[in-house]
Parts: sequence; C-alpha cells; structure tokens
Amino acid sequence: MKQFDVAIIGSGLAGLTTALQLADKLKVAIICKRSVSDNASRWAQGGIAAVRDPADSVEEHVEDTLIAGAGLCERDAVQYILENASAAIDWLVEKGVPFSREENPAETQAKDKDGFHLTREGGHSHRRILHVADATGDAVQTTLEAQVRKHPNIQLFEHHMVIDLITGDRLNEKKAGILGAYILDENSQRVFTLTCPYIVLACGGAGKVYNYTTNPDTATGDGIAMAWRAGCRVANMEFIQFHPTCLYHPYAKSFLISEAVRGEGGLLKLPDGTRFMPEHDERAELAPRDVVARAIDFEMKKRGLDCVYLDISHEPADKLKKHFPTIYKRCLELGIDITKQGIPVVPAAHYTCGGVVTDFNARTDIPGLYAVGETAYTGLHGANRLASNSLLECVVMGQAASSHILSKPNRESMELPEWDESRVTDPDEEVVISHNWAELRQTMWNYVGIVRTDKRLERAQHRIKLLRDEIAEFYSHFRVSRDLLELRNLVDVADLIITSALLRKESRGLHYSADHKNTLPKAFPTVLQRPRKNGQSF
Repeated sequence: MKQFDVAIIGSGLAGLTTALQLADKLKVAIICKRSVSDNASRWAQGGIAAVRDPADSVEEHVEDTLIAGAGLCERDAVQYILENASAAIDWLVEKGVPFSREENPAETQAKDKDGFHLTREGGHSHRRILHVADATGDAVQTTLEAQVRKHPNIQLFEHHMVIDLITGDRLNEKKAGILGAYILDENSQRVFTLTCPYIVLACGGAGKVYNYTTNPDTATGDGIAMAWRAGCRVANMEFIQFHPTCLYHPYAKSFLISEAVRGEGGLLKLPDGTRFMPEHDERAELAPRDVVARAIDFEMKKRGLDCVYLDISHEPADKLKKHFPTIYKRCLELGIDITKQGIPVVPAAHYTCGGVVTDFNARTDIPGLYAVGETAYTGLHGANRLASNSLLECVVMGQAASSHILSKPNRESMELPEWDESRVTDPDEEVVISHNWAELRQTMWNYVGIVRTDKRLERAQHRIKLLRDEIAEFYSHFRVSRDLLELRNLVDVADLIITSALLRKESRGLHYSADHKNTLPKAFPTVLQRPRKNGQSF
C-alpha cells in the first residue's frame, strides 16, 4: 500500500498544472499509463486563447465561446474561466513557457501587452491565440515536465494504470468519498493499493473510441469511465468534436493540421481547386469546427472524395516555415510541400466536449474526487468547443482544483483492502481483446460519427451492449492488463456517447441528426446519472 496526500491521474497540462500548484505543501503522486510526455496536451499545435490585446475584451471572448457552444455553454463557467485566462498565461510565462513574440510589435495586427504574437483561429472575432510556433502543447509540456521531474514532493508512477477508484460506497463504509485506487504496475504486472484523501482525474478525453482520431493512444476515456462507475454524473457526451483537418496520408498516423493554418489564410478546396466553404457558411474557413467538419464530410460524400485540400501556398514561403515549422517539416517528409501545394485533409475525432460534471472548484459528486481538463464537464464548451479554449481550461481549472484542495483540512487516509486476484487466471486468448477493440471503434465510426440517425444509433447501441457483456465476462475471469482495462473503459464511454445521442432529439453543435435536423428553441444539457441500488453505487 502506498500513501499520498493527493494522487493525480494523468500527466497532461491539467495534471501537471495541478501538481505544481500543490507540491510545495503536499505529497503528490502523478500516475500515467505511459510516460509523462504521452498525452494529448503535447500534441496541441494551435495555442492558448486569452484576451491580451487592448482592442479585444473578455466580453467578446465570452460571446465567441457562447456562439460556438450553440446555446449549451454555462455562462457563469465561461465567464469564470475566461476572466482568469490572462492570469493563466502570466503563470505559464513565469514558469518559462517561450511563447512566440512579435518581431515588429509596432506593425502587428494585435498587440499583446508583453509583445507576444497573437494569431486567430476559427470562431474567434479577434487575434487572441498565444502560441509557440505551431507546437504550443509540446513547449508547454516540456517546460512543466522538467519542473515536475525535479520537484521533491512529486513522485511519478510512469507505466502505471489505474484500474478503479475506491470509495466509501464501494467498501460499504460510513465514511463517504474517495479513499484511494487500485493501480496496475505494468513493469511487474502486479496490482497495488494507493490510499489518499484526494484524487484528481486529469486523464484526457476519449478520442480512441473512434477508428480515426487526432488523439494519442492514451485517449481511452479512463477518467470518465472510472468516475461513472464510481457514481459521478456525466454530461453532454454526445458532443464529440471532429477536427476538420487531419492530414490524409497512409503514413501520417492522424497528424493534425492546426486550426491556425485557416486562421492565417488557408483555404479549403476541392481537388479541382474550387473553394466550397463560402457555400456552407458566411464565415467560410473561419467558421467554427463543427460547421467546417460537416461541410467537408458533405462534400466528400457528395462527390465520392477521399479527402479535400487545405491550401495556404499563396502565402509567403518564409511565413509558412516560421509559423508552421512542425507542419511544414512533417508534410515535407511525406512528399507534400505546403509552400507549393494544398494539404490533403479529412475530419477525425478530436475532442470530448462532455465529461464528468464538476463545479468551479473542479469538484465532482464524490467528496475528495476532482476532474480537470478534457475529462471534466465544466460548462465551458457547450455543444462545440471554441478553438484554443481547451488548454486554457486545463490551466485555470487545474489551479482551481489545487486551490480548493489546499483550502481543505487534512483528511486522514485509512487502511484499504488489497486487490484480490485469487479467482482469476491468465487469459487464454488475448485475441479477443484486439477483436473487440477493432469492432468497437469501427462501430462508433460507422454509426455514431459526424452525421447520425436514430437507426444508426440503435444499431450501435445493440452492438455495444453485446461487446460490454463479452468484455465484462472476460474482465471477471482473467488477470487485468492495460489493453483490457482500456477496452473496458472505452466500451463504457461508447455506451455513454450513444445513450446521450439517442436522448437528444434535435441537431445542435457537434451533434447532427439527419432525423432531427431542427434545433429546439431552448437548450438543455444531457446529464446522465448512474442508477443506485440500496443506496449504493453499482
């Protein structure tokens, strides 16, 4: 048994922010199922949205967010997070994040108070995106990871995976709330018990539930699934953001083409060079992501295309190499020169707008359990996330969670039962896991994608139920592995997505139904609560 003051599950920007805010006063564990650097935050290219230009305002940022969210953002949450945006940037600068600066501040279209270069992305009315060229996430993660690794009060558990949370309900204890977690050490393949009075879920989203995604392999919805099984409410899981522009190439492995390419003048074109976005939305290429993704999906299906093209070759080559060095280099490796030709792109699952319901302090329904980043539902994103608000939310809510934990009195840990694997054996056919994994992701892509119908959703629900039963039987008989645990989490998340989608009888934001094309006059979030039996969570 290992004991800590706080355990943070996940090592993205939200998790590292929380850890660094806590570690000067508390003993912190960071648990990540691969290395610290394997997370979605590191893949983020575009940047972090914050009002820094005197000509811009928080009110305008709020309005842009509400418009993108299609009536489902919670205004109080939006106001709180965006009001704290500039302070979050200041904290990152203090930590050493090298945001790109203007070479000629007097000539820039938007003037940051500290001379940082501001770019613009779809859905934003102003240039307010701070960035580190086109590899913002990597720069932020590298900076914070270096400080986490050398902090004496932070212990890293890399290549460890949380199996499930331990709560008072689970143990039939009178003491409510979080008590700890069972954790698989992948190196030894042994399970140990971690006891702590506070746990922060910072596990990222669930993009790997789909066959095609911009997310890393770690995005298997672990935090959402664990919180759901423990009894937390989950909201708005039908709103899966499909990024409009994922590089289409057999060797690209879901390489993202940043929103900022369109923000800096990139145009979407058909193979013959014809633009099509002006026919779909007056904002054209700068429309929110849900609009652009549906437009691309429509054109591809209508014309039988494998992809469309994002063309920014009309801009000066030096500008492209400076602003998009990562994209330029990767495309060139694949034989695509973005200074001379269009980039082949397709939509792909990108961001989970729903998640575990939290308040402004990142608290979930279970005392002592917090959720931050893509795992959480704060109300910021509504039915569609505005570009570059996600990394911002990670920092602001990571700081909120840490502040609340530090304000609470110390909670004593208690002795917890060890993991019992006396009735399980080694799996006889691991191929079952890989087959179920492939079937689940293909089912979600085919039936619960960008455009949905009731019939498709019902078919998906039927198939996912069969998979859940099969996975549950496998889980109950065999020793756990990372692949099995991820599959178990993915099938739970898939079920939540489908259930939420079937409940929404309208088209709104990222949820587009061919059977219910109209948008209802009043918007309500889809909040799921797990049934209880005899006062206890299942």
